Amino acid sequence: MHMFDITKPVDLTIHAEGTGPKRSQRPVYFDFMPPCNSACPAGENIQAWMAHAQAGNYFEAFQTLVEDNPFPAIMGRVCVKPCETGCNRTHIDTTVNIHAVERYIGDEAIKQKWPIQFLSYSTGKRILIIGAGPSGLSAAYHLVRMGHTVEIYEAGNHAGGLLWTGIPDYRLPKYILDAEINRIERLGVKIKLNYKVTDVLMAKKVGNFDAVYLAIGAQHIHDEEFRHDNSVYITDAFSFFNELESYTSPYAHKKVVVYGGGKLALYIARIIKRLNSQVSVYFPGDKKMMPAYDYETEDAMEEGVDVQLLKSITSIKNKTITLEKLKVERGKTAGTGEFETIEADVLINAHKQESDSNFLLSLTGVVINDDGTVNIDAQRMTGYDGIFAGGDVLPGENRSATIAIGQGKKAARYINGYLSGKTYLKPDKHPTASYRKLHMWYKTDAPQKAQDKLAPAVAIKSFDEVVAGLSEPEARFEAQRCLSCGNCFECDGCFGACPEDAIIKLGKGNRYNFNYDACTGCAVCYEQCPCHAIEMVPEPVTV
Repeated sequence: MHMFDITKPVDLTIHAEGTGPKRSQRPVYFDFMPPCNSACPAGENIQAWMAHAQAGNYFEAFQTLVEDNPFPAIMGRVCVKPCETGCNRTHIDTTVNIHAVERYIGDEAIKQKWPIQFLSYSTGKRILIIGAGPSGLSAAYHLVRMGHTVEIYEAGNHAGGLLWTGIPDYRLPKYILDAEINRIERLGVKIKLNYKVTDVLMAKKVGNFDAVYLAIGAQHIHDEEFRHDNSVYITDAFSFFNELESYTSPYAHKKVVVYGGGKLALYIARIIKRLNSQVSVYFPGDKKMMPAYDYETEDAMEEGVDVQLLKSITSIKNKTITLEKLKVERGKTAGTGEFETIEADVLINAHKQESDSNFLLSLTGVVINDDGTVNIDAQRMTGYDGIFAGGDVLPGENRSATIAIGQGKKAARYINGYLSGKTYLKPDKHPTASYRKLHMWYKTDAPQKAQDKLAPAVAIKSFDEVVAGLSEPEARFEAQRCLSCGNCFECDGCFGACPEDAIIKLGKGNRYNFNYDACTGCAVCYEQCPCHAIEMVPEPVTV
């Protein structure tokens, strides 16, 4: 054995029971759910587009990818990547760098101006979407692919929602966002900017719409009502982003405190660092309660952001903020009676996002919660017939652009069912192909190719993108690290292993069939299939 070979020798002593005069089981080809696909909030068929990328067929990879997610270049940058947490490759070396390959495909599509291919037709149905954030844009995209006419009314002056207002250029360049939004517009989606809907039913009637999708997001911050004497300039996260478009002077060369523990708070803190200011983040909870992912906190701290947990602001006086130290009891925070003070020029509140849903109060049956979120039923519909909702306007602390995109896609399917008079029925999920299900008779020593990052000292000097993309050879290498969990990739292992020549090759891309007249049910094909695309089932009972 080669000194670097990490493949274990085959143990023939653990082979399943052999065959007798009568076959008791038979092999069947079966597509299991890869754990990456299962974990993706946008429902991407990651294994399928990754297979195209393995072969260098990036155009085909793009077409497969956008069947579920119209924003590969965006999500390849800002997704919180739960797919990589579930990746079976972690049991061998390191996860496949899925989001980096997705980014490469998305960037290549923008560079090459690839069109989105689908069969265009018209149902004659019209849908109004309120809000041009990731959920609204995703719903519009999928509804257009279904043949419907879609218009989006957006209260702001630019489409994108939090992708535009809440994610800095160092993480998501604006030209990337615009390129992928413009692609949706080219499919026929009309976006009306600076148009705030105040009466949903009137807008629905005037526009002759058959259904409405509420995707208003959560672009308000809960008012903490700090006791203060106006000595510190206090603003909220979204007011900060709006001000930043015009001038930065209130935040440059200052002592700034950001209150909150989500992505928004950390994004703001990293922006403040780039304005040559001192910045600290205070969160009234522990690490487990912090909405931001660990890597997001670590990135901010590497750039010099001071992150403090279990600290709650109580009052502000003479440019001094008083904080109470908290403790956790039975999963909830409580005061300790211990206090500390810090000096500050600016306080930016980024704690607890809320939705502005007051304009929905006149809709009979629509349930609005204290934080402005709206309840929906199993069909993604509010309590008012024909009015659906999704994205950050739904209850729940776990908010992300990927989740919003996935909810937009789900809503589109239910809206389509509603308009066609056929209730959409969610298909059953295939069982997940966990690592224990794989028959890894081979392994490859091929650690992940990580993306290059600007050194923190360099990154804070500009708003240049911090994380670089992969080159084509690097993207292809990463794609080839995929184990194709649960899905046949035509390795010919079953074909070569079958002692009875019972495997029938159907040609490239068409996989195989079994000749059950020759098959003895010995399970050798099943045992050697590395990705568990073959399952042994009991022999059918014939009557």
